[in-house]
Amino acid sequence: MPKVITISEEAYEALKKIKGNRSFSQVILSLTKNKKKKYSKKEILEWLEKLEKKVKKKENVSEKIDEILYKR
Repeated sequence: MPKVITISEEAYEALKKIKGNRSFSQVILSLTKNKKKKYSKKEILEWLEKLEKKVKKKENVSEKIDEILYKR
C-alpha cells in the first residue's frame, strides 16, 4: 500500500539526481539497505596500527584480535 511522505526540496533533488529509471521507492530502498563495506587487508592493518597507537595499554591489539577471532 503506497504511503505519502514529505521531504525537503534538497532531499527531493538529491534523490532525483540518482533516480535514473528507478522509482523513488527503489532508490530509497537501495540507499537504506544494510550494506556491509568490504575492507582490504591493507585498510584493516592501517586501522589496527592506528588503534594500537591510541591504546594506552601495553597489550598488542592486533594479537588480541587474532586471539579472539582465531581462538589462539
